[in-house]
Amino acid sequence: MIVKAIPTNIITGFLGVGKTTLIKQLLKTKPEGETWAILVNEFGEVGIDAGLLEANNSGVQIREVAGGCMCCAAGVPTQVAINQLIARAKPDRLLIEPTGLGHPNEIIKVLSAPHYQHVIRLQSTLCLIDARKLMDERYRGHDNFVQQLQVADVIVATKTDLYPEFEALQGRQLAQELTHYLNALQLDDTPVVEHSSPQGLSAKLLELLKQPHRDLPKPVSNLAVSINALSQSRSVLRNTADTLGLQGLFTEEASEQVYQFDARGIVRKQNQGEGCFSCGWVFEPMQEFDFDKLMQLITLQTQTNPTLLRLKAVMITSDGIAGINWSSGDMTVTELDDCVDSRLEMIATQELDWDHIELALMECLAG
Repeated sequence: MIVKAIPTNIITGFLGVGKTTLIKQLLKTKPEGETWAILVNEFGEVGIDAGLLEANNSGVQIREVAGGCMCCAAGVPTQVAINQLIARAKPDRLLIEPTGLGHPNEIIKVLSAPHYQHVIRLQSTLCLIDARKLMDERYRGHDNFVQQLQVADVIVATKTDLYPEFEALQGRQLAQELTHYLNALQLDDTPVVEHSSPQGLSAKLLELLKQPHRDLPKPVSNLAVSINALSQSRSVLRNTADTLGLQGLFTEEASEQVYQFDARGIVRKQNQGEGCFSCGWVFEPMQEFDFDKLMQLITLQTQTNPTLLRLKAVMITSDGIAGINWSSGDMTVTELDDCVDSRLEMIATQELDWDHIELALMECLAG
């Protein structure tokens, strides 16, 4: 079988910068008849982003790698997920969203490996940055934050519609702050594109997405290669997985995470690393939440926990299925058409009282 190498973009950025929102907007540009695939990695142990990305969008396949950096265990979990996704979806384009706490240079190395050179055509890597974060040393001094900018082919300044109010309060010009910061990192040659969700994707950004990744030679025009390259990479990975004791990754069952619920119908998963702590809950599908009580609890948690960086949820409620996304004081709530179950995840720079939060969540159940 003869195929073309798959155009692939990596979309990086720190927690809450708007990666998932931008991907949703990109999906709206998908030509009819094409299939796009999305590989999502989350720091937390329960996947939320796939639920938030689910849309009335035929021709989109989503695969999650939960639990931190995609590149653990010599990159094997990531490569397995990529191989499974490509084999299942046979995509015309692949979008990869690493965790906001991840090391993007490692995933680039994975995708640049010899066994992928005829399977994946790596195009521009985007790094999304909310310039308001530059006022916070937790961000501007974070190694991953800096590394994401350094490997980017294009830097996207997001949420620019929110800058004027912030500038008025702080008396700072964010465009100047961003320019000075990038100059200090010697990134003044990297293109910077402004973006806000209300305005949508600019023609300039869509054009830059199609450019080849700067560290790779431009692909040969109309490159056609044998699918054997992917089969060979799968064989290499299977041998590596055997060596690392990860044989189960290659079973079909490995593509979907199966949860064992307790007597209350809950699963709780925790993770820590990169100076952050996460806790996520998955609830059995038949459990329904009181929307008003749930939103009161979430509002309380976001207002009273100063170390909270991120809260995401897909919840079955009495008012429908709600997709909830909070970061740095900005919250969005959207109505979703469908979901498998209810799940909520929080990420903070200090461990929170997860037991107390869990009890509060149970009290939000309807009926």
